[in-house]
Amino acid sequence: MWQCKQFSQLTTNELYQILYLRTATFVVAQHRIYQEVDNIDQTAWHLFKTDESGTVIAYARIFTINHGQEVSFGRVVTSPAVRGQGVGGQLLTKIMAFIKQHFPGKKIVIEAQVQVTGFYRRENFTTFGKPFIYKSTPHIKMVHAPLN
Repeated sequence: MWQCKQFSQLTTNELYQILYLRTATFVVAQHRIYQEVDNIDQTAWHLFKTDESGTVIAYARIFTINHGQEVSFGRVVTSPAVRGQGVGGQLLTKIMAFIKQHFPGKKIVIEAQVQVTGFYRRENFTTFGKPFIYKSTPHIKMVHAPLN
């Protein structure tokens, strides 16, 4: 089941599962040592999918940047158990639909890991600038025209 909640609406179990999946992927699996939990979580919308047992299997957070002038999203992740089954594509579709509904007219700006730029190009994101290192991993800024 897909859900989208503000930080204060998340149950303790949902928050735990979200942080577990993010840390397992972005810190442990990708061998990166950094403070994965940051101050963006409290102001972000948390979009996630649970399986039949209630386990979080897909997740992303959506938030505004540049004093609310633009919208961004990040920590886009699927559980290893569902990778290759189209859940990531569903997640991106849900992200874009949420942005269109809640942030119409705002340019979308993300910082994507370089190896997944093709994933975002499917939704008409384009790269902007040159790659840079963020938390020991090559990233690049990508932009998308506002959705109306």
